[in-house]
Amino acid sequence: MMQIPFVNTAATGQNIDRLRIAAGMTVKDIQNVFGFATPQAIYKWIHGAALPTIDNLVILAAILDVTMDDIIVTDTFTREVG
Repeated sequence: MMQIPFVNTAATGQNIDRLRIAAGMTVKDIQNVFGFATPQAIYKWIHGAALPTIDNLVILAAILDVTMDDIIVTDTFTREVG
């Protein structure tokens, strides 16, 4: 048996929203930083429907003044190997 890590997208989205609020930023503020025409990508992150790309994750961590590890939530599942 082996523990396999994966990114928990729902919990990561909740983290993004919690960290955004703690930083005093609105979704519109984040949208403006990224230069997105609409806030849809950010709402997808928050709702766990999508994850930021690595490039966007670096920027998000910087504007929220946290590390990428503070944003991403990982879990594990057990898989039989062999």
